[in-house]
Amino acid sequence: MAHDTVEKTPVTLLGLGAMGTALGRAWLAAGHPLTVWNRTPARAAAICAEAARAAESAAEAVAANTLVVVCLLDDASVEEVLAGTDLAGRDLVNLTTSTPAQARVRAGWARERGARYLDGGIMAVPPMIGVPDAGGYVFYSGSRELFERHRETLGVPAGTTYVGRDAGFAALHDVALLSAMYGMFAGAAHAFALIRREDIDPASLAPLLADWLVAMAPAVHQTADQLRSGDYAKGVVSNLAMQVAGTPTFLRTAEEQGVSPELLSPYFALMRRRLAEGSGEEDLTGVIDLLVR
Repeated sequence: MAHDTVEKTPVTLLGLGAMGTALGRAWLAAGHPLTVWNRTPARAAAICAEAARAAESAAEAVAANTLVVVCLLDDASVEEVLAGTDLAGRDLVNLTTSTPAQARVRAGWARERGARYLDGGIMAVPPMIGVPDAGGYVFYSGSRELFERHRETLGVPAGTTYVGRDAGFAALHDVALLSAMYGMFAGAAHAFALIRREDIDPASLAPLLADWLVAMAPAVHQTADQLRSGDYAKGVVSNLAMQVAGTPTFLRTAEEQGVSPELLSPYFALMRRRLAEGSGEEDLTGVIDLLVR
């Protein structure tokens, strides 16, 4: 029987919350030696039973391996945990959720301490980690060389997507996609609220709503094309003037159904502002320029 004799990159993992534990288990399952540390030592017991080695301190864990992955609560936790460690010569991969500005500051902070740095934004929930067909992936930004060096190891828990040398770009992509997700959830919440008091089974609306959202999703490509070209009237099917004219129906329906319009009203207000600027023949793309201060 043939055996895989390729030596797997050892990994140090700081943080064993739900996501950190899922990451660690994926690396262990793939044969990577794993050293772990968690602020609450008891959380390390389960993964150590699966062959991980627990370090007594963050400093000991960092010293154990060149590749150090951090998955903590927030940016402040990263600075606190790594404050007493020697990062010189380490490849620091920060998968802690942060803002783009925090990621850029953390990259400079790491370089000052002699570490190479990659920032990451995880587009997955823990059950998706280590499951190739689940569709989860991680945005990475910062050192391209560092990303290429560890691409195979980083690709074990989830897919990898490199988005640029600017260390803040992973966080920016992460928040951009999640912001769109919450916008979708807001629209779905309003839709379900409209039928809440009617004799309509939410389960019957759900597939119609899901199919509609999927059908509308490709519109983002036209928006991107219009932003790139600067021609917001390019390829317009239903112009801004027509859409603004239809908004009173949505607001009246909400009133009749006893539903607050607070999830729709801010967007409708932006549409009216853009129309007032004389942009009636455009698509909805001009609303984006009103948001950028």
